Amino acid sequence: MHLGPSDARAYFQTFLARYEQHTGRDVWFFPPAVSVQAAAQAAGDRPDLCIGAQDVYWEPKGAFTGAVSVPLAAQAGAKAALVGHSERRHVFGETDADTRKKVAAVLAGGLVPILCVGEKLAEREAGQTLAVVTRQLTGALGDLDGATLARVTIAYEPVWAIGTGRNATPQDASAVHREIRAWLTGRGAVRARVLYGGSVNLKNIAELLAERELDGVLVGGASLDPDAWAQLVQTPVA
Repeated sequence: MHLGPSDARAYFQTFLARYEQHTGRDVWFFPPAVSVQAAAQAAGDRPDLCIGAQDVYWEPKGAFTGAVSVPLAAQAGAKAALVGHSERRHVFGETDADTRKKVAAVLAGGLVPILCVGEKLAEREAGQTLAVVTRQLTGALGDLDGATLARVTIAYEPVWAIGTGRNATPQDASAVHREIRAWLTGRGAVRARVLYGGSVNLKNIAELLAERELDGVLVGGASLDPDAWAQLVQTPVA
């Protein structure tokens, strides 16, 4: 819950002054629902900049007060939507069944779903990381064919590393990404993107992106300052 419409416009004014298009690099923004349209308008016609919704409901319309449907998000300018972010799962009680319906709705609406998966600290310490991640993948994507799966982006975000200052090592992240990619490849989705999210910042971004298994990063608090964000997204890939 950061940056209302006027704040979003000011944010992009600063960001655009400091970031020019980089070949082969996309930069995505996920503002609050009330700021999606302002952000999309401020980003202009830059093909490398994409605006997404933080969450969507699976019904296309109806009496669901407070919910945002995929068609509404798209009309505001969203090209993607997060699904199953750890806060949606663990603060709002979103289930794997919910993520399945949301992924289906996002795909049907022509947007890119970014499915977030990851384990809590107790699950990690119990050696259940891969079991949890596999369950979440299967719960949300298990009935999709390879061609459809390739349209989905996966974000591995260990819950214990979000907003805590703690971070999985690049090697730990790479190991989980490798398993996620194997799960996707086994179902025919060879080119799906797999991102890492979990206290990503200017201090660790270069080391993370040096891992070949990481196609990119999903960033939270470090993206709120447009100057720092413009610097972060220009980090070269080794």
